[in-house]
Amino acid sequence: MFGLQRRSTVCARASLRAALLIAFSPLLGACATAAQQARATGPNRDALRQIVQQQCLPHWRSTRDPAPCVRLALPDGARGALGYAVLADRKGGAHFLLIPTRTLRGIEDPRLLHSGGANYFEAAWEARDQLASVLGYTPRRDAVGLAINSALHRGQDQLHIHIECLQPRVHEALQGAAGGLRNRWTELRIDDAPYQALRILGQDLGHADPFKLLARGLPGALPHMGDYTLIVAGAQFDTGPGFIVLAGRTAPSGRDPLEPGPQWARPGETLLDASCAVAR
Repeated sequence: MFGLQRRSTVCARASLRAALLIAFSPLLGACATAAQQARATGPNRDALRQIVQQQCLPHWRSTRDPAPCVRLALPDGARGALGYAVLADRKGGAHFLLIPTRTLRGIEDPRLLHSGGANYFEAAWEARDQLASVLGYTPRRDAVGLAINSALHRGQDQLHIHIECLQPRVHEALQGAAGGLRNRWTELRIDDAPYQALRILGQDLGHADPFKLLARGLPGALPHMGDYTLIVAGAQFDTGPGFIVLAGRTAPSGRDPLEPGPQWARPGETLLDASCAVAR
């Protein structure tokens, strides 16, 4: 008797669980679908690499058209040529990105420091002519800026260098400091933010790689490359053409990178201006 009642109770509970499962299964399915959609529509930190490797490269190989990129240079191991793409930034304006065709995480990637490695800043400087396609004129040398953000404050995990003009206030600060800069790192404050500045002489960057100058020339930088932002600005010194390189440690992850204060450098991208107001 007790055994029969026990089996009845177990069966009743099983039936109740089954009924509840049937009743709530649409809700559970909807929640699972919503979670999947949230994951699918979240920030894609691999988008730049995917565009270059899965769209620009295949399109070039099949049609000799690099679209959606505006320029493509294929790697050539025999000649030591680097591979890179130039892509118009989705935010618009006179703003382009130099993106290696191979997978490189960012400023902290140790392969950037290999002897004889590619100088991506030089390639970005050569690609500055794309600015004229938007502006309708060629900006002055000292108006152009190149920047890479730190690993702490970037939206993509594929190395990319921003190609734009300098913010007017940054241009003014560099013009004022240019005469006192040398080929060694010197402290320079811009908007009360601390940077180290370095002068490079020459028409191009073929002989000087900013990544290596930072890692090998600024004490303490090598173990913490991912903390740094780098900016390269075209310059015209009294002695001839050249560049000013700015390097600075950005705020720890989780803090507002634009928070006022003298301790942290601002991400390099924020020192640039896609409207090129300084070049008008």
